Amino acid sequence: MQVIVPFAADAPKTRLSSTFSAAERRQFAGAMVRDVVDAVAKTGHDPHVLATGPVSVDVPVTVDERSLDAAVNELLESHFDAAGDDEPIAVVMADLALATAPSLDRLFETNGDVVFAPGRGGGTNAFVTRHPDFRVDYHGTSYLDHRAIASSVGASVGVVDSFRLATDVDEPADLVEVLCHGDGRTREFLVEAGFELVTADEGRVTVTRTDRVG
Repeated sequence: MQVIVPFAADAPKTRLSSTFSAAERRQFAGAMVRDVVDAVAKTGHDPHVLATGPVSVDVPVTVDERSLDAAVNELLESHFDAAGDDEPIAVVMADLALATAPSLDRLFETNGDVVFAPGRGGGTNAFVTRHPDFRVDYHGTSYLDHRAIASSVGASVGVVDSFRLATDVDEPADLVEVLCHGDGRTREFLVEAGFELVTADEGRVTVTRTDRVG
């Protein structure tokens, strides 16, 4: 099964601008996409990066500067035109730094014409579609929108409740999860950049940076 990994190569992780420089954000996003690609490859499926610009990964890359919806939908359409209804296709976002082969296997093996891994806040972090007419719309509360789209084309829906697949790394607070639960390049980048866990006065765990890189 082909697994598409969309990646914003031109201006990645803008919501981390208060934490990283522009160069660091590119390095951090690059570490995450490589971690996701590695996790997909360990499932035995074929990762394919869909990027808005050049990216250095050891898998096929398609560069498409259009919107995420337009680029993904064209790939879905061309996939089913070529493969028919017999071959599913998956989309896994490039910022799922905690994704592992077992968590992805759950997604890939769950029954349903379209199977979703919802993200926190109503997003769609990953999905598998076995239905040739399913298309994406990532704006707003995309998980609910995608369920409605699946229903509109007569597709049955499966849902995978996974902490690892629900955790997309967008905000500074998300770095806590990477330091607690990550074990790949993304966590290594944070450690080398001087990030560490601290407990705030109210008892909540956060991160602090003791040294800057770059």
